[in-house]
Amino acid sequence: MAKYQVESIRNIALCGHCSAGKTTMVDKILHRTKAINNVGTVDAGNSFCDCEEEEKAHKYTIESKVTHFDYKGVLFNLLDTPGYPDFIGQTIGALNGVDNAAIVVNAQSGIEVNTRRVFHAAKDLGLGCFVIINKCDGDNIEFDELVEQIKDVFGSECFLMNKPNAVGAGFSAVESLLQDEAFIEQVVMCDDDWMMRFMDGEIPTEADLAVLLPKAVASGILIPILCTSSKNEIGLDELLDAFVLAGLNPGVITRTANDGELELKCDPSEPFVAQVFKTRADPFVQKLSFFRVYQGSVKTGDTVPVTGSRKGLKIAQLYQMLGNQTVALDEAGPGYICTVTKAEDLQTSTTLGNATMAEIVFPTPMVSLAAMPKSRGDEGKLSGALAKLCDEDSTFKRDQDPQTKELVITGMSELHLQILQERLKRRDKVEIDTKEPKIPYRETIQRNGEGSYRHKKQSGGSGQFGEVHIRMYPFPGGTDPAEFCTKDKFPTLKEFHLDPEFNFLWIDTVTQGSISDNFKPAIEKGFKERMTKGVIAGCKVQDIAVELFFGKMHDVDSNETAFKTAASMAFRNVFQECKPTLLEPVVKIEITIPNDKVGDISGDLSTRRGRPLGMESAGGGMQTIIAEIPLAEVTTYARVLASMTGGQGSYTIEFDRYDVVPGNIIQDIIAKNKMEEEEE
Repeated sequence: MAKYQVESIRNIALCGHCSAGKTTMVDKILHRTKAINNVGTVDAGNSFCDCEEEEKAHKYTIESKVTHFDYKGVLFNLLDTPGYPDFIGQTIGALNGVDNAAIVVNAQSGIEVNTRRVFHAAKDLGLGCFVIINKCDGDNIEFDELVEQIKDVFGSECFLMNKPNAVGAGFSAVESLLQDEAFIEQVVMCDDDWMMRFMDGEIPTEADLAVLLPKAVASGILIPILCTSSKNEIGLDELLDAFVLAGLNPGVITRTANDGELELKCDPSEPFVAQVFKTRADPFVQKLSFFRVYQGSVKTGDTVPVTGSRKGLKIAQLYQMLGNQTVALDEAGPGYICTVTKAEDLQTSTTLGNATMAEIVFPTPMVSLAAMPKSRGDEGKLSGALAKLCDEDSTFKRDQDPQTKELVITGMSELHLQILQERLKRRDKVEIDTKEPKIPYRETIQRNGEGSYRHKKQSGGSGQFGEVHIRMYPFPGGTDPAEFCTKDKFPTLKEFHLDPEFNFLWIDTVTQGSISDNFKPAIEKGFKERMTKGVIAGCKVQDIAVELFFGKMHDVDSNETAFKTAASMAFRNVFQECKPTLLEPVVKIEITIPNDKVGDISGDLSTRRGRPLGMESAGGGMQTIIAEIPLAEVTTYARVLASMTGGQGSYTIEFDRYDVVPGNIIQDIIAKNKMEEEEE
């Protein structure tokens, strides 16, 4: 049996904006609980938790870290997460492995961009939430105003569970508010019986509060506010006491699997179910997979099923993590956070056991760069290194664009991609050059057309002959092929089918055997090869229907090559007569900014061909502008928004559709594409 039972486990992620003091807080707590012997500092580059070389160099957290310690007989799994929104994927992964989120607020700076984001992410996951006001010993702190700001942004459920005896240099202790009448009144709202008893004058005892507090936190009725100075270790013991008293144990939150059909039970005797929430490539052990046990138990030496894999996973050794150190573990039960090594079949979101949990939802990366190795011959090495980055960072993507032929890497921001490039150089000894990627424009037509092409070639012996007659039609995305291909429109219809890659509809109305059926696959292939190359700007063609209605062939000289060539040339010629145009990707953008920046940002969007869709309050003096805008206008928007808002703005984008490029821009795009092709 595992050493700790469910009631004696607290899984907590420290989240918040950068420079709130999260990493220092974890370091100091580990030292106070004797989990580590020495404690360094972030500024000196020797912090226990900021152990990656990039973290030491830049002096901020880049990866989430899992630590564990015992405090008064309770197992704490305390996770440190990055404060920069550029690394939000690490925070989202960590939140999916815990039951509680402690939002750390810098008492001097107040609520900042990432503070809001991580709080909403924690609430969406149904976690128990706490707010920690850190650095209460700093200068120029308006404590009462800060508490009101917290209530305004996070809700009136936020109540001080303790308060500083003073703010600024005089801060030396915290005063408990467990017996404060307003605090207790908020707590008892989670229990109808206790509400009546409280109204009758009865005050809950400490034992009563031990039952009521987790219930109030779990229901969202209470978000405790706690005060600390992690640097000077003030309020840290009281913080841990509050987590023991009011924090949710792993059995409080209901977890489900198999699309919600199976409710998981925090019972070690039930079948084993766990989920990987973090993956890390380690230069010594190759790969570390971090998983949270939700149901059942597992021992070192067990073989467990893996979702999506035919063979089970033999767990050679279970570990608990302490920063970048592994601590051997014999058995883990519900609520444990464990690690296994060299499990190549495991990815982030993978479920272990005979159930399938929902995929962890990560933010969509939005900033892309075209990448190429600096040294010739490093293509293979780069491919393997990028695959490792994709494994350990679910907000990093790499794709080979079939249209532009570029290797495109995509992350959350320019800073995110910069850090990953540094890691490639240090860990994998691969350096890359980057540039802005080409926008994946598309070509299409705006009216019907008809034409033909005869391919005839004779050079001794057998020649080549193929003649193709086609009609071309616009075929907008979402059009039903069956409704388009009616007998009224195509009386001699023989066949039609849709290729979703191009949204290309093939229509065969050939009669009287003018073209043998044997040559029709070659004709369709000729169309698709031309669609891949493009006609007017070298961009992929989409949203088009082509009707093959007539042709000619020769008994000796006709072959597949001849008909493929004839089809490609017929497509090119007719396409140019059908009022060709370019399509561009349009994205939906949501921009959260301070109220006083709304006018500036709205004006800037209009100059970028943005179209506003609406606006909504984000709380705390912030507004969210919702708009649609061409992707080409926001490829470097992170830099622009940071400059215009003093770093207070954040945004997300999501692909929406392709739309027609304005006529005055098309020629510039065509000229630019041709110039790039000539340079290549």
